[in-house]
Amino acid sequence: MNKTPSTYSAEFCIFGTVVADHWKKPQYFNMKKVLFLFFFITTAITFAQKQAYGDGEWFKFRVHYGVVTAGYATLEVNNAILNGKEVFHVSGEGKTTGISRWFFGVEDYYQSYIDKKNDVPYRFIRKIDEGGYTKDIQIDFNHETRTALVHNKEQGSKDWVTFSKDAQDMVSAFYYLRNNLNVKTIKEGDTVDMDMFFDKKSYRFRLKFLGREVLRTKFGKINTLIFRPYVEAGRVFKEKESLTVWVTDDDNKIPLLIKADLAVGSLKATLTEFKGLQHSFKITAE
Repeated sequence: MNKTPSTYSAEFCIFGTVVADHWKKPQYFNMKKVLFLFFFITTAITFAQKQAYGDGEWFKFRVHYGVVTAGYATLEVNNAILNGKEVFHVSGEGKTTGISRWFFGVEDYYQSYIDKKNDVPYRFIRKIDEGGYTKDIQIDFNHETRTALVHNKEQGSKDWVTFSKDAQDMVSAFYYLRNNLNVKTIKEGDTVDMDMFFDKKSYRFRLKFLGREVLRTKFGKINTLIFRPYVEAGRVFKEKESLTVWVTDDDNKIPLLIKADLAVGSLKATLTEFKGLQHSFKITAE
């Protein structure tokens, strides 16, 4: 049985748990964790009031220290059928590139199959290789019984685990928010909490809304919303509020920039390419 989701704390949020889980081999450099975090965040901070995404949506991000490129990450949405049900198949991929691969090789893949009508996940796949740290897990959700079949393919194990009502996986949770959170009424300082099912447990995740800003990008000046996820301090990040994300203040809610203040410096993920948007992409004249 999984534990009941705890009340939110900086030490027991999804970010802190994931970082602690991955930080078992200190000889590996931080970067092999970063693509995971950026993949997670780019799906996490994308909100809208109507169908914000759809078939054919695709993003590409450059992960970099200043001018030095460490890797790339992509996110893609496609129509699919799973067990006779119409779903959105969301797939994410993160890899280090060039000389970075010699120091901290990363090859991560994430997939979520999301019900088109109810915004709930039916299947979640996590297959990663981060400098020798590997996982290959598939989770199938039964929302009628609130049980999930967790298949650890590396260990050859299958376990039935209960999950809380309305729980999402780490990808579907934020595509759900894209369609259901009203950002027009959100106020500076507001926070958003929700439950996510990850591996065999449910976790509490929190975001804080920091306000609005006009951001200079390669596409032009864009009106943005700024969010900050809470993370565990003292391991990878300097403090619990060291991640900041800028997303477009429109119906798409595209993540444009993600900044992480790490113990070894500042790292960024910048949107470089996109296609298949459901709504117009707005550039401000200011």
